[in-house]
Amino acid sequence: MKQPLPFGPGPAAGHAGLTETMQKVAHGDKQAFSTLYDALAPLVFGIVTKVVRDRAQSEEVAQEVMIDLWRQAARYRPDAGSVTTWAATIAHRRAVDRVRSAQASTDREHAQAAREHTTAFDEVAEQVETRLESEQVRRCLRGLTELQRQAVTLAYYRGLTYREVAEALRTPLPTIKTRMRDGLIRLRDCMGVTT
Repeated sequence: MKQPLPFGPGPAAGHAGLTETMQKVAHGDKQAFSTLYDALAPLVFGIVTKVVRDRAQSEEVAQEVMIDLWRQAARYRPDAGSVTTWAATIAHRRAVDRVRSAQASTDREHAQAAREHTTAFDEVAEQVETRLESEQVRRCLRGLTELQRQAVTLAYYRGLTYREVAEALRTPLPTIKTRMRDGLIRLRDCMGVTT
């Protein structure tokens, strides 16, 4: 059977008793911590459960809070508030931190999954599209006359200017310009490009 807590009947006595117990905990008194644990664990667990909402995680966070109370007992200042207020504040902060951490982790996982999914899809779609366009360009180039195909190939695949194409083919510049214009018009029509 559990013994009653040694804080007396009223809230004022409870406050004074917890303050005294906290001072003993600050000096490393394990029995005092056991008493403090029994007095505050239900409050801490209740606060954490309301924020975290997952029982297993709530138990873990509540344990962390109680360990914090043991480690930080020397930092407690009675003039700043009651022991229960101090414990409740630590519990709430820890619980909120856990929820934020879990949410951030979930957000990162979703973002990573979305990037991986999008990247894989985009790479495949882009490769397919490039192959289809390349095949269509080759098919349309075969529809040009030999002279048009030579002029277009030199200009667009080798990067030559109109003047350089004219010199390479030993053909007058105006003739090259005409061949290029006619060839590009036929390519445009073949590719289904609208202006």
